[in-house]
Amino acid sequence: MTKNILLILLLISKFCVIAQNKERLFEDSFILLNSMIENESNYSFKKAVFSVENAYLDGSLDTLTVNKQIKLLNNLSKSLIKDRFLAYVERDKETVNKWASVFEVMHDTIPININGKIYTYKPFGYDFNDIFGHNTHENLFVSKLLKTHKGNCHSLPYLYKILAEELGVEANLALAPNHIYIKHRSIKYGWYNTELTSGIFPIDAWIMASGFVHIDAITNGVYMKALNNKESIALVLIDLADNYNVKFPNNDGTFILRCCETAIKAYPNFATALILRAETHSTQIEKIQDKEKRDSEFKSLEKEYAHIHEIGYRNMPEDMYFNWLISLKEERSKYENKKMNTFNKN
Repeated sequence: MTKNILLILLLISKFCVIAQNKERLFEDSFILLNSMIENESNYSFKKAVFSVENAYLDGSLDTLTVNKQIKLLNNLSKSLIKDRFLAYVERDKETVNKWASVFEVMHDTIPININGKIYTYKPFGYDFNDIFGHNTHENLFVSKLLKTHKGNCHSLPYLYKILAEELGVEANLALAPNHIYIKHRSIKYGWYNTELTSGIFPIDAWIMASGFVHIDAITNGVYMKALNNKESIALVLIDLADNYNVKFPNNDGTFILRCCETAIKAYPNFATALILRAETHSTQIEKIQDKEKRDSEFKSLEKEYAHIHEIGYRNMPEDMYFNWLISLKEERSKYENKKMNTFNKN
């Protein structure tokens, strides 16, 4: 009997150590992301994204392979910049050319000559299966995108931003309902949108056509705002919190709220962070036994949700999002920015 008890205690102890090590990876990722927000010199979107994915994967992310894949894509981008003529003559041509090369790597089939033999590079495509990662959370990951060349509105713009920054140029993430895309600003065209799920440059009217973008959401930077680097790291912080919730569904909310508060500090009107904070508070309140305290906390929670509504956020059902996304392909001529001939090769 004593031996059995000792064995059980050892197994419990071992399990606790493993769990603590897994949680430690999330804590390490949080520390890294927080340092990027507090000190711009620490910023690296690539490191931020893969630290979050590595934490979810219990430290098993093959970073050597991932970095090798990104280096290959970076070299391909550089070769495109070197070998082609871009029909763009403004003084920011070098920057625009880099954006064009990343876009081409993401969306074009490219013949590659290696020692006289022609190989075909296949671009990244949209994966219509489990687009929100409900069944397999890794479907949202850039590492999965690199492995399969299939991604979604989360991993595709993330990879685009990583590749652009590897070339030394900025790429601003932007938000729409349930969606992430890219915004660039050139001398000739001003701000314009780059949509990675369909490979076109849609006008802002496409975003408005979703029916879930309130004018207050635009005014307050909830949607259609070109996010700076700190705000982009805020997005990754909420990825970290979501991953933690999936990995540890019975957590007490403490880590989630740390991620939310840090993200909101960097991006005050980040609706996803505000909603996750409110939902976490709601879960915590349900466990409060004291009725008076619980009622008081509910009043605070009501103020949180009221604020989210006031800044213009409106919930978009997933099926409506999917139909809206499909409409961009089906009505391409309606929403495509006709002025964007920058990426046409001569």
